[in-house]
Amino acid sequence: MRTRQIGHVQVSAIGLGGMPMSIEGRPEETRSIATVHAALDAGVTLIDTADAYHLNAADIGHNESLIAKALATYGGDSSDVLVATKGGHLRPGDGAWTLDGSPAHLKQACDASLKRLGVEAIGLYQFHRPDPSTPYADSIGAIRDLLDDGKIRMAGVSNASPAQIREANEILGGRLVSVQNQFSPGYRSSEDELRLCDVLGIAFLPWSPLGGIPSAGDLGASHSAFRQVAEAHGVSPQQVTLAWMLAKSPVVIPIPGSSRPETIRDSAKAVDLELTDEEFARLDAA
Repeated sequence: MRTRQIGHVQVSAIGLGGMPMSIEGRPEETRSIATVHAALDAGVTLIDTADAYHLNAADIGHNESLIAKALATYGGDSSDVLVATKGGHLRPGDGAWTLDGSPAHLKQACDASLKRLGVEAIGLYQFHRPDPSTPYADSIGAIRDLLDDGKIRMAGVSNASPAQIREANEILGGRLVSVQNQFSPGYRSSEDELRLCDVLGIAFLPWSPLGGIPSAGDLGASHSAFRQVAEAHGVSPQQVTLAWMLAKSPVVIPIPGSSRPETIRDSAKAVDLELTDEEFARLDAA
């Protein structure tokens, strides 16, 4: 599989988003583990997770633990897999999402993630979402401390604006390696952040690149240009979407969520799909 860069690490150009394996409607554990194994077999070496990918307060860190189990039970070599997790977003119960960007919470959350993942240092740790009750600089300062203390090897931010990206990079002393924002054919408001990452050489990781759990399967019906290009190539609209993102910039690394082996196998094939300049322009203008 083609590779791209996050900080000093080479990873697959397509990652695996673990969220669908742990929230509402999640499958049996055996299918989730099979999905992770299928991703690894396809050459995927970036797996995205978070401590908030779970159902309720009694289930915190479900996805991190699941990913750790899947890696431990994989029959092949997974030493080059980068697991990216996040802290600062919470799901206390009943599907509600809350925020805690306080330094004390982020440091405690990182320690808990370390234990669940079973590693000495987290490969990539990202501040999940800005917390209005905590100054952004304080939250990023905690991430900087984790980096300096060796508990995380690389640092990133998620759901960040251009100003926050610049602030985070400054606080981290130029060590910001990733920005994980929502981006898809139907959600293009992070174009400015993508362009900034391109200028700064920071990896841009689109979350829900296929439109999210309810919409991913119907992507072709919702976006005719992507369906038509897919039909011309004899591939899925989902593959076309990921190939379009990859063509936008060498810093883009989509992380489609998946809970079935067949869907991550299909997504991984996007790295081999070459769009013409006309097709790219058509999709980019859609």
